[in-house]
Amino acid sequence: MEKGYSYGSRASEHRSRRNRRRLVLLAILLFAVGCIIFISIKVSGSKPPGQTQEVAKKTNSVSNDSPKVTAKTDSKGNAAIPKDEPGVEDGAFVEKYLKQQMLGQMPDGADGKKVAYLSFDDGPSVTVTPQILDILKKQKVKATFFIVGKEANENEHTRNLIKRIVKEGHAIGNHTYSHNYKYLYPNRKVNTAHVMQDIERNNQVLKSILGPDFSTRMIRFPGGHMTWKRRDPQGMAALDKVLLQKDYHQVDWNVLNKDAEGAPKKAAGLINQFMRSLKDREKAVILMHDTYGKEETAKALPVIIEYLKKQGYEFKVMK
Repeated sequence: MEKGYSYGSRASEHRSRRNRRRLVLLAILLFAVGCIIFISIKVSGSKPPGQTQEVAKKTNSVSNDSPKVTAKTDSKGNAAIPKDEPGVEDGAFVEKYLKQQMLGQMPDGADGKKVAYLSFDDGPSVTVTPQILDILKKQKVKATFFIVGKEANENEHTRNLIKRIVKEGHAIGNHTYSHNYKYLYPNRKVNTAHVMQDIERNNQVLKSILGPDFSTRMIRFPGGHMTWKRRDPQGMAALDKVLLQKDYHQVDWNVLNKDAEGAPKKAAGLINQFMRSLKDREKAVILMHDTYGKEETAKALPVIIEYLKKQGYEFKVMK
């Protein structure tokens, strides 16, 4: 009995030591795993800020497909005048040039260089504007689009067209939000408050599409500045004063294809009207339209551009 008891005691003691070793090994293993996890957290948390910002920028660039529009401003907060930017003309220059030309004066900017400023009013439209943009892209020329706010904000397709215009390097001007003559010119008189409200409302639409940094200095009045100055000189003078204070520049045109005058015309007729209007103008501000029903304008555009190229014109946008 005494021998059996001695053997059993030794076996029990052996198992006890083995279990203690296993517990020690398990404790060491858990400690090592804990250290590894702690070190990993510290390393990931100490990543340089520049790397984190870089990742964030990449993520934003993928998720946001809107063209980035950065407004250049002067010391007064007004939109800055482009300085020797290739293919860009200062809107103030064009405004003054046309005004002097209309008064029968030799424009200060007359320098012998032929420049064509293609411009399209009343858009965007989902039928004609894409055709115009495709042609301009193929011909590798830029244009200025005078946008009507309610047309731009019509649906997602029209909003995307505004983004495409900017993305492809064209300029955008303000053609009022409503293009409503009865609201803008009640009783055939220029209403400064209504016009400015419509201009600013259009600005907000464009900012909602292109981002808060978007701005434009270019204004074109429905019907044209020259028309309303003749009909209501005092009213237009009052409006001009407000535009000057806000650093807006209105531009009319001195060449047109008459796609909005008289009876509808086929492409050949528009081309003929354009050539008669162009004559030998040195600086040609060309009025066309990209709204609904102007498919013939799109058909005529390649011929008009080729003709201008052969005549030695350089193409610029107005900003």
